[in-house]
Amino acid sequence: MARSFTEREKENIRRSLQEACKQSWTQYGYKKTSVDDLCRQTGISKGAFYLFFESKEALFCEVLCSVQEQICRAASEVIEKHRDKHGVAEALKLIYREYDKNNFLYESDSTDFTILMNRLSEEQAKKIQESSDMSRQLFLNQPCLKCKVDADLAMSVIYSLIMNIRNRDILPYHHLETFDFMIDHLADSLYE
Repeated sequence: MARSFTEREKENIRRSLQEACKQSWTQYGYKKTSVDDLCRQTGISKGAFYLFFESKEALFCEVLCSVQEQICRAASEVIEKHRDKHGVAEALKLIYREYDKNNFLYESDSTDFTILMNRLSEEQAKKIQESSDMSRQLFLNQPCLKCKVDADLAMSVIYSLIMNIRNRDILPYHHLETFDFMIDHLADSLYE
């Protein structure tokens, strides 16, 4: 007979599965992360896993969307606190540091990520796209901010800066300080 979980246990197990997924995804990638390993780390059976998530892909989708939403929420709080271009710069520094901790956020053109996306349902893929679109709204739809340049150009510059994280290991200077310098100077060019 299958063991039933209390609501508190369910909440803790779900959170533990998400954290184990996030850590394994960062370290090994999607393909090399197995449900068996996640269950072992969480202390549940494989059968119990499916009480929480319909599939491995559902867990990965939830983790990605959750991380993106947490980052956007934190960045939004920074912008709200500093309602000017300096707040944008600080929010982007926060985002860059989160990307530094979670490489799955910027490896969207990898084979591993493509395999995940191909296995997602249309609904899950749409959820990931909507979650990704939040950042665009964050930097363009703030009443306290006015772009000096075309919105698409501003977003392209911001995206390019953040994606520079892929070059962090080949830079001759520390990548966090390099990013901070670039964004501090570019914020003046992007926003009034």
